[in-house]
Amino acid sequence: MNFEPGTILKETAGRLQALIGPDFERLSLERTVFGLFFTGVKLSNGQGGISFTPVKAIPEAVCCPTSARAMPLSGRLKGMPVTKILQEMWEPGSPLKKTLGIAVLNALSAGCEKELEGQGYSLEIGDNALDQIEIGDNEKVVVVGALVPMLKRLKSRGKPFTILEMDPRTLKKDEMPFFAPSEEAPLHVPGADLLVTTGTTLVNDTLEGLLSLAKPGARVVVVGPTASQYPEEFFRRGVTCLGGIKVTKADGLLDILSEGGSGYHFFGRYAERTTLTKSSES
Repeated sequence: MNFEPGTILKETAGRLQALIGPDFERLSLERTVFGLFFTGVKLSNGQGGISFTPVKAIPEAVCCPTSARAMPLSGRLKGMPVTKILQEMWEPGSPLKKTLGIAVLNALSAGCEKELEGQGYSLEIGDNALDQIEIGDNEKVVVVGALVPMLKRLKSRGKPFTILEMDPRTLKKDEMPFFAPSEEAPLHVPGADLLVTTGTTLVNDTLEGLLSLAKPGARVVVVGPTASQYPEEFFRRGVTCLGGIKVTKADGLLDILSEGGSGYHFFGRYAERTTLTKSSES
């Protein structure tokens, strides 16, 4: 199985194109918003999708001339075919093009929800996937990213766990004893009974590497709006649960993002949380 960085996104794009068929070539961007926390899109078929905005990955964002290179398509996105967006998301040094492409993939995935029927998937809407995770007393848990709800549960559990994080400044003082640098993933992930990671790992191309380290039988949960994709390529690589979102009112959601909003502002109003699992018999 291919664990090369970026393969999940590339193979998901190919699968979506096959599922959608001829209409895929006709789909285009109707509206785009690059927000402080999330980037959102609305496609010509009305479907919406979002992705984490990697602000820290844009060192050019210091003055107008250099910042313009971060998103040279500004002003020309409306009406652009999704095929062009997906082609250009792989250009080196273009994190905003990458996050735009992921938002488009999430919107395309939303339109293929019915294709999951009969494949053993279970889709629940409205509940937080992190709240549904059962943690055994003796299970070793590794969390990738500052997932506040999960860290809160683990701290109250009173057992050791590990937080792999690129930027320790995102962690609270009482979380630092559990911190490990992200480059130490090979030391911690192979022993995890439960691996929980944010969808941001799709943006920075680290998800495939993490999945390759997980031991057979480990439960692997990928959560966050960025992980709202057609699930096949994730589950083939050992993911056991995807916790994403379903955009219910694309324009309302994009309005929130344009005003610097985050999940606290759009959940329950313009989007609902989703939990996607698959039976072991499938």
